[in-house]
Amino acid sequence: MATQIGGNSNQGKIFDLLSNHRRRYAIHYCKREDEPVTLGDLAEHVAAWELDKEVEEITSAERKRVYTSLQQTHLPTLERAEMIEFDNRTIELTDEASELDVYLDVVPADSIPWGLYYLGLAIVSSVVMTGLWLEVVPTGAVSELGWATLVFALFAVSAVVHVVQSRRMRLGEMERPP
Repeated sequence: MATQIGGNSNQGKIFDLLSNHRRRYAIHYCKREDEPVTLGDLAEHVAAWELDKEVEEITSAERKRVYTSLQQTHLPTLERAEMIEFDNRTIELTDEASELDVYLDVVPADSIPWGLYYLGLAIVSSVVMTGLWLEVVPTGAVSELGWATLVFALFAVSAVVHVVQSRRMRLGEMERPP
């Protein structure tokens, strides 16, 4: 039974799957490594990220706690969702896992969501264009074509920045998981 990520019924399952940080961290680590990983290595990295420590600083008790949780709960959940193949020792992402990026619009703490940004840009652009139509925006220094070009350039530059930032913020692309 192949998981189809696109439908509304599966959206809730995907969001539930990604709601747990250990599952997100596991996917992040597997994507970053881009090859099958051992459960021990995965547990060390997840524990380090959770505790904000270097891998070398993780105690055996901290590693074991994460190892057990991953082995008994999180990895079987990811396997049932067909995101990974797990044989009790190694973990490998399936092709289905590559489709998860669309559900992860990571917004840094010091940023505003892109949807809100584009809404603001559209409102400002509408005010400028309405002002041009009503002839209340001066066209002496900047022509109407200049204003239209400026509005277009703002959207184009914003879109390029959005794409670059979104790709950089995907699971597996950064050192630490989002």
